[in-house]
Amino acid sequence: MNRVRVKLNEVRQRPDTHYKGPAKAGHYVQLAKAGHYVQREAAIRCKLSPMKAFKDKTMSKNLSVDRRGFLKSAAVTGAAALISGAGAAGESAAQQSGPAGSGTAPTLPREVDPSGEVDVLTTDRPGGDFMVDVIKKLNIDYVAANPGSSFRGIHESIVNYGGNKAPEFITCCHEESSVAMAHGYYKIEGKPMAVLCHGTVGLQHASMGIYNAYCDRVPVYVLAGNTIDATMRRPGVEWDHSVQDAAAMVRDYTKWDDLPASLPHFAESAVRAYKIAMTPPMMPVLVVIDGGLQEDPISPEITARLRIPRLTLTSPPQGDSAAVAEAARLLANAVNPVIVADRAARTPAGMKQLIELAETLQAPVVDQGGRMNFPSRHPLNHTDGGRALIANADVILGLELTDFWGTVDAFRDSLVRSSRAIIKTGTKLISITAGDLYVKGNYQDFQRYPEVDLAIAADAEATLPSLIEAVKRQINADRKRVLQERGGKLADTHHRAFDRSRADAAYAWDASPISTARLSAELWAQIKNEDWSLVSEMGGVSRWPMRLWTFDKYYQFIGGSGGAGVGYGAPASVGAALANKKYGRLSVSIQNDGDFMYAPGVWWTAAHHQIPLLAVMHNNRAYHQEVMHLQRMAGRHNRGITRASIGTTIESPNIDYAKVAQGFGVHAEGPITDPKELGPAIKRAVEVVKRGEPALIDVVTQPR
Repeated sequence: MNRVRVKLNEVRQRPDTHYKGPAKAGHYVQLAKAGHYVQREAAIRCKLSPMKAFKDKTMSKNLSVDRRGFLKSAAVTGAAALISGAGAAGESAAQQSGPAGSGTAPTLPREVDPSGEVDVLTTDRPGGDFMVDVIKKLNIDYVAANPGSSFRGIHESIVNYGGNKAPEFITCCHEESSVAMAHGYYKIEGKPMAVLCHGTVGLQHASMGIYNAYCDRVPVYVLAGNTIDATMRRPGVEWDHSVQDAAAMVRDYTKWDDLPASLPHFAESAVRAYKIAMTPPMMPVLVVIDGGLQEDPISPEITARLRIPRLTLTSPPQGDSAAVAEAARLLANAVNPVIVADRAARTPAGMKQLIELAETLQAPVVDQGGRMNFPSRHPLNHTDGGRALIANADVILGLELTDFWGTVDAFRDSLVRSSRAIIKTGTKLISITAGDLYVKGNYQDFQRYPEVDLAIAADAEATLPSLIEAVKRQINADRKRVLQERGGKLADTHHRAFDRSRADAAYAWDASPISTARLSAELWAQIKNEDWSLVSEMGGVSRWPMRLWTFDKYYQFIGGSGGAGVGYGAPASVGAALANKKYGRLSVSIQNDGDFMYAPGVWWTAAHHQIPLLAVMHNNRAYHQEVMHLQRMAGRHNRGITRASIGTTIESPNIDYAKVAQGFGVHAEGPITDPKELGPAIKRAVEVVKRGEPALIDVVTQPR
């Protein structure tokens, strides 16, 4: 049985032909007919002239005859019949359709099986096109994905129907990297980036990235492909990659999910998901998109129902006015107030408001680093001395704290674990957090229960303006003078702390492996005159950048990962660099070696999409935190620490990260062990990044 693919101008419903799916002009059909009459029959059924059908490129391709088919036909009809059959394609339309105006159908050759089957092969408007319209309406600029067949329909619609622009398809080599890229992107751009995941296996790969975003309260917009109708699944692997309830595996750490049953349903769910994700506390959302819904033609009856709902974002919840007034009274009259911020600043406005509150109160700020909350060189920034300030405080204001209990209590990790409060008796604790509005039970990211005196369940950034005004009303001229004196003392303490940090950084300046302080200082020397953005964490290098650099813009730091899942750092940096690209900012990261190896393919993504990023490796050749844990266990068990490297180090052989990066098409140098070579190498890499390309410097470093 030969299959013929021809363009369909009109399909006549006839009792001897079966049609699968709707058909209209512009569709392609597949005709199953026997023998050498297939070409002529296809043309007749589609009301095409045989000559036009013969000249059609697609039909000509599918009418090629292999050797076995040729010999079989020749044995039955002879070569002359084959030649005459082919010649029939050159007859005029009038000859084929009978006398002019007769309206009679042509007589079919006797050998043709009248039960031929017609399959519709194309459509001008699949469901995926409408899905792209919805995504465009949500103003989503990028969609990151490792390609998968369960979303092949919307993938094709994005790149062809949507023109691969807003959203642009970002090719990733791992689903966890796709989600982490979207995570980092939001930290800079302040709006979601979409992620496409392939069925069961893709969503399982993505789950760690989704969990990080959930713990970090970041709105990642996930679309997961799936084939719901079991009778429509392709035999084999599509069954393994399909699932009855795809969202079940990540439901405990997403804010909302849905499985749309129709395109109008998808439009509502897509808009609702965006709105829910962007309402504090922000979290990932998931919409499962059925393969059939993506690929099937949009029928006329559905077309009439298609519309995209208007997106109206929810105003963030603000604190109750009476509670805000009480908080202002406590803060304004405190002798030693302390402000502690973690995920307080959602936007640049939040950072400005926190500065205004601190300056109004002349109160020290401890920035726990979940976001870029407060300028590093501001005289009221006392992050490094925060523990002592908290112990001496009489009022503590916590803004979106991940762990208020851990802020005011000390935990002892010993053979018998214990804890104790570090604050004075009678210290008033004020909490403002949207976290109190949404708590799930299975995953315990909400930490120990904090016993606070005033709990305001509201978004901290949205509440700051009213709190600032309430504080100002509490401060008279005499009180303002007292606060200014306090501010002067705090400024002196801040400057002395900065001088100590610079002196501490000079220790082991010429050591090899290179100290993390010198790595940070050499990087700062090359970028300080640029419009830069640090798109990585800094805990692994003892927070030296925050201690030595000048952070005063919101986009200059993206905070932590949330769930501390290794493998976040590299792709989050690439995602943040993608967001910085259109602003012309110099994105830099301090890249941990263990994190690099989780999914190094993201460096190919950076090279392929020309995402400018400077990565300086913190290559201590170990999962050093785990080295320290093993040392602690060995010491606790009286066994010595000499074997703590087993299972925790990355050596024998040492990994050449420069060669790995070069293999992905990234400019790379190293490994560098001589500290004198570090500055010039970073300078060369900066020039590469300023040309619009990624670059990596492999630096062999001390542990922390």
